Amino acid sequence: MKKLLSFLAIFSIATISFAQTTEAEKELKTQSKDSLDGWKTGGVLSLNLTQVSLTNWTAGGENSLSVNGLLSLFANLKKGNSTWDNSLDLSYGILQQGEGDVRKTDDKIDFTSKYGQKAFKNWYYAGLVNFKSQMTAGYNYPDDSNEISNFLAPAYILGAIGMDYKPSDVFTLFISPLTMKTTIVNDQTLADAGAYGVEAAEYDTLGVIITRGKTIRSEYGGYLRAQLKKDVMKNVNLLTRLELFSNYTENPDHIDVNWEVLIALKVNKYISATISTQLLYDHDIDIAIDNNNDGITDKVGPRTQFKEVLGIGFSYKF
Repeated sequence: MKKLLSFLAIFSIATISFAQTTEAEKELKTQSKDSLDGWKTGGVLSLNLTQVSLTNWTAGGENSLSVNGLLSLFANLKKGNSTWDNSLDLSYGILQQGEGDVRKTDDKIDFTSKYGQKAFKNWYYAGLVNFKSQMTAGYNYPDDSNEISNFLAPAYILGAIGMDYKPSDVFTLFISPLTMKTTIVNDQTLADAGAYGVEAAEYDTLGVIITRGKTIRSEYGGYLRAQLKKDVMKNVNLLTRLELFSNYTENPDHIDVNWEVLIALKVNKYISATISTQLLYDHDIDIAIDNNNDGITDKVGPRTQFKEVLGIGFSYKF
């Protein structure tokens, strides 16, 4: 009888323990599943300052002050089989050298919103909207009297429908065969000149404008966007993004390229170094070429554009 009671007691304890373990496992799985859903938000704020002050400096030189700021935000939502990814990148930089005027060194607005519905495995049916522009007027220094760009001049609005491949949070590939790209030049002087690919103004034989230049141009084609974001080693983060666009109706072999790279090296909680580069090619943007550096334009045509910014200063990740 005692043996039977002992056996029943042991069996009851084992059963209760097993039931508790099973319930705990179920609860953990539920929590893990729920933790994947919902919003993920964050960003990085970086501010870099460089200052040179010279007094009776016999080696020569000039006082200078430069400031570069960068703000990168993201807000991503996952709910069941749906995803919604949003990002906003802002950057601005100024430089003053000697007694000269303040000049702009960096200026960027880039907003992207992408919605996806799971199709199979790591593939999603997706739609994407992207907006790019700048904040203030730009000049081709040393000429600081004639604007060559401004807010919404140009601005690019891109809408695309396609498939999004998301094997992990590290890499994403969006492919769209149905894309509309709109170029806005909200400056009539630039529009009349046909800047950034819009249709230029028409003139009579006396040079009088007959028809004003168009401020909007629409293109239809295919679009690819690939992004990789990863900690390549301790305290070193790499973000690279490649965008390609081909206009079906006009020179489809001339592919617009936008390739950005951002490397962040963290020194401590608030100090970091950032290296950012951007390579651009747009066949519709004509750039004056001065081969002899004599101030005389030899020819005008599309060229590869490249920008590099190195900064060391305050950085806060949230």
